[in-house]
Amino acid sequence: MQNTRLNTLIDRTNRQFIQWIENPWRRLSLLIISLLFGNFLASAIATTTGQRTELDAVAAVSLLTVIESISWLTYGTVLGRRKVDINAILGQRPIWIAILNSLKLGLVYGLFVEAFKLGS
Repeated sequence: MQNTRLNTLIDRTNRQFIQWIENPWRRLSLLIISLLFGNFLASAIATTTGQRTELDAVAAVSLLTVIESISWLTYGTVLGRRKVDINAILGQRPIWIAILNSLKLGLVYGLFVEAFKLGS
């Protein structure tokens, strides 16, 4: 690819964003925000699907597919064996995978809380 001004600008912006994310406090704050957003998303999904009962099965299947896909992406296996990745062992996954996993955890927690509220 040619080194155009647009290409240089995009590369420089990407590098600056990655350096900004490498700060542990910013990384932690992004993970906490995604956890809380997952909790909010669970509340919104439970509220909207509760109003229209014909969407319950579709919402359950789609949520199960999304949650399992994120789990497969985060903790995936290759041919029945665990992937050996030194970054995963040290706890430093790529930020977008960590954000998706945090969003998934908040979503599952929020759905459990909604289920307990409906059960009482």
